[in-house]
Amino acid sequence: MNLNSLLEKAKTSGFYKWLFNIVLWRTIPFNQPHRLKVEQVRENTLLISIPFIRKNKNHINGVHACALATLCEYISGLSLARALPPEQYRLILKSIQMDYLYQGKMKVNAEFGIDQSELATIKAALKTEDSIVKTYAVQVYDTHQHHVCTGSITWQIKPWEKVKLSS
Repeated sequence: MNLNSLLEKAKTSGFYKWLFNIVLWRTIPFNQPHRLKVEQVRENTLLISIPFIRKNKNHINGVHACALATLCEYISGLSLARALPPEQYRLILKSIQMDYLYQGKMKVNAEFGIDQSELATIKAALKTEDSIVKTYAVQVYDTHQHHVCTGSITWQIKPWEKVKLSS
């Protein structure tokens, strides 16, 4: 079972959502201590949260800036991988730019997705270009709906058939 089929089942099943999170924590071990959690799976969007736990806090007891940046990278990358099969497209993080607006003192959430028109634009551009660079804005809110930060996440997208590996 691949990640996309597991994610499809997670739309309607709490068990598969739990299983999907466990699989992600194991396949991306760097993120496991943060306990990023896919909370909701919709047709074109995901809702992912970071709990307010010790490993995600900074020295002044707020959500750490790097945890927030990781959330923005995680949700945008997972959304892209969901829309563009990893067997066909290579996704490389190019840059992250964060704008911090409010100190998070509780669980935070990000909602993000790639809609069909954006997916069509990406695929059309890749017919004429070897690779494209796309920047996505991910907004993060705490549970009281304070706008904590916005991450501008830039990805390079390239079909595997156009990747040149050195020998």
